[in-house]
Amino acid sequence: MYIENNMREQNRTGSIEVICGSMFSGKTEELIRRVKRAQIARQKITIFKPTIDIRYSHEDVVSHNQNAITAIPVEHSRLILHMGQEADVVAIDEAQFFDDGIVEVCRKLANMGKRVIVAGLDMDYLGQPFGPMPNLLAIAEEVYKTRAICMQCGRLATFSYRIADSNQQVLLGEKQEYMPLCRSCYQELQK
Repeated sequence: MYIENNMREQNRTGSIEVICGSMFSGKTEELIRRVKRAQIARQKITIFKPTIDIRYSHEDVVSHNQNAITAIPVEHSRLILHMGQEADVVAIDEAQFFDDGIVEVCRKLANMGKRVIVAGLDMDYLGQPFGPMPNLLAIAEEVYKTRAICMQCGRLATFSYRIADSNQQVLLGEKQEYMPLCRSCYQELQK
């Protein structure tokens, strides 16, 4: 009886897991991996992505390795709270593109007993904290930082260096617009 009650209690305990890092570091790949494991466990899953992210697909969350999983594109974070009610696991990709309300949405979902998995860039191309990500990192039970490989020297990279000629904070892109760099190479190219 104790074991059964303990399992029920664990199932009601929500949590927030944040996967963060630079471009090309495997954030979305890790999100998809965690979601697929939850699917194996037969948990109800709802996946969201911002409507702005149409690089590979309008509906799917797609990693740079072309692994994909069906998602619901949403314009505003409050829709996630409404549409995630029935899920055991709520996954959110590219969280840096959502409004600041995403933090309270994640908190409410976790308080409802949901496992919330969030992936996003922790820094923008200037090396500054990006959108709501710092606040999501602060309230998470688990933070998993992914790292890419520096395209200049081969060390571990944590910075997304913008190659494209634009100074907008949000510029959707791929390898033509960005490259991952270590701190040393990033500082050298910023001069």
